[in-house]
Amino acid sequence: MAVGGGTSIDTAKAINLLLTNPGELMDYVNVPVGGGLAPVNPLLPLVAVPTTTGTGAESTTVCVLDVLELKVKTGISHPRLRPALAVIDPGLTLTQPAGVTAAAGMDILCHAVESYTARPYSSFERKRPEQRVPYCGANPISDMWSERAMSLLAGSFRRAVRHGDDATARAEMALAATLAGMGFGNAGVHIPHANAYPIAGRVRDFRPKDYPDAEPMVPHGMSVALTAPAAFRFTYPAAPERHVRAAELLDPAAPRPSDPAEYLPSVLTSLMRDIGIPNGIGAVGYRADDVPALVEGALRQQRLLATAPREVTGDDLTAIFTGSMELW
Repeated sequence: MAVGGGTSIDTAKAINLLLTNPGELMDYVNVPVGGGLAPVNPLLPLVAVPTTTGTGAESTTVCVLDVLELKVKTGISHPRLRPALAVIDPGLTLTQPAGVTAAAGMDILCHAVESYTARPYSSFERKRPEQRVPYCGANPISDMWSERAMSLLAGSFRRAVRHGDDATARAEMALAATLAGMGFGNAGVHIPHANAYPIAGRVRDFRPKDYPDAEPMVPHGMSVALTAPAAFRFTYPAAPERHVRAAELLDPAAPRPSDPAEYLPSVLTSLMRDIGIPNGIGAVGYRADDVPALVEGALRQQRLLATAPREVTGDDLTAIFTGSMELW
């Protein structure tokens, strides 16, 4: 049984994997960081009880890990990692601090928007069932989950951050987290999550509000959010209608800019300002001379970049990180 946030649930997934299958953990970590092996044996039934609203780990086939010696986060992906049962009680999140609610909530948002804007499932080469990976691209089923998650966030996200005792907002955030987890666990995430892993893995001395301050950290949802506006500006040409629709779902009252490519980035930056997310990667301690290392770390996440709606090069990532130094 896993009780806690995404770290607790993913730790339980990793323990379960090692209890039931041969080898070391790095044997199963995604290529090119690890060996990319698939489990050969079924895992034990895992019950997940989330106490934060963000990762959706209770409904995914993914286990995210921090590889300290490489200063990068990465993961293990396989359908057998999905918990057998998720018990979701919004009451467990009522004491979640505002800073945690904001950072974790941005993970929900990016799960939903990234899976909604991911490369279409129909663009991938056909594979036999045993060859398929968990991330298969945007499809009608994942679209349904992602759209619903975005609609829930539109009405509950700011309220949950500002009024933690709002039981309705907490319930909607909990539902959004699980639905977005089902969406991205099926379709996949892409550039913002690939960028997030080196941002979190190479942190120097940033200590976020409402988190334990014993060690520096950039919370996962925050690290995903910091390059999301620039990333969605880059992916806009691949699916303009989906980017516009995502902006409409997230904030129906938001003004439409004259350039439609700026619609979704403007909705995201407005939300981030309102809920206290830092103003870009510069605000969490990164400088321009850190960009090459961040790009190198993001390029290791080929499992995620393969789901991006546009081909992504190192130069593209350099532009995205540089454009994310300061967001407003």
